[in-house]
Amino acid sequence: MAKVAVLGFGTVGTGVADVLSMNKKQISGKANQEVELKYILDTREFPESCYNHLVIHDFALIENDAQVSVVVECIGGCGVALEFVRRCLKAGKHVVTSNKALVATHGLELMDLAKTHNVNFLFEASVGGGIPVLRPLMFCLAGNEIEEICGILNGTTNYILTKMSQENLAFADVLKDAQDKGYAEADPTADVEGIDACRKIIILAALAFGKLVSADLVYTCGITGITDGDMAFAKKSNMEIKLFGRCYVCEDGKLAIFVSPHFVAKSMQLAGVNDVFNAITIRGNAVGECMFYGPGAGKLPTASAVVGDVVDCVLHSDNRRDIVWTACGENAVADFQSIPQVWFVR
Repeated sequence: MAKVAVLGFGTVGTGVADVLSMNKKQISGKANQEVELKYILDTREFPESCYNHLVIHDFALIENDAQVSVVVECIGGCGVALEFVRRCLKAGKHVVTSNKALVATHGLELMDLAKTHNVNFLFEASVGGGIPVLRPLMFCLAGNEIEEICGILNGTTNYILTKMSQENLAFADVLKDAQDKGYAEADPTADVEGIDACRKIIILAALAFGKLVSADLVYTCGITGITDGDMAFAKKSNMEIKLFGRCYVCEDGKLAIFVSPHFVAKSMQLAGVNDVFNAITIRGNAVGECMFYGPGAGKLPTASAVVGDVVDCVLHSDNRRDIVWTACGENAVADFQSIPQVWFVR
């Protein structure tokens, strides 16, 4: 039997517990053994929850429990989450996370640490929520030289742009609507300024090209500057406006990686991706262009991807999934001025 611990019992953490419970039979069958949730670490109590009996407050119980082989990090950020992940890996436990900030900022270090201790550090849910994209990129498309990745990587901004386009609403009005519906945080900065999309394209670029780029080297422009005039021009030109994260290798070998609003012809597949959905296109020299589409966030979709990684860890408990990244210096990143300006909303 494989024992699992969850760190953090917020939206994703509760989703992981729910998926492990409601799909227990299917998960155990695919893992070739029973997978059981043993601990939930949080600072709070959950008297109304059916999982309350699993809640603990001392991380050391998980760290020192030899029965726990897989730890799911759902705390978020790069504070205590980073400390706990480091300690889990050093304790010989596989770690699964949906934390894109952690992966984009500390992924190289954590994968090196996992390799040292012969365990896995997996993060399928860190990009695209419930959309299977990282594993297909690494394994299913391994026979390709990846030429470009382009995607709608943030559901909040896509919802806002869809409403602005279809209902002729102003940015501020749609943002409030998104907050009222729970699609946007009270502080929406990470979404609307492109920071969330930046972290995700960094992860995709690292997997596709083997180069981990620091966020301060990635040109990042969000959607706060989009005006009614931009929307009117898009409609007149039979286009949509979408926030894209993109990466590709330039002719001189440098890696171009950036986040920006784009005018997109309505004939393109990505133009028809609306509301809170995400979509990522990957172009390979053998396969051509593939598109991965689905819910980019949410409790159960994200938990679906997390639990998929848990099963992977259980199946490969005696060996590792090797992912090779190297740090990418400033001269490896294309100057933004070399990127065709016609793509960008002004």
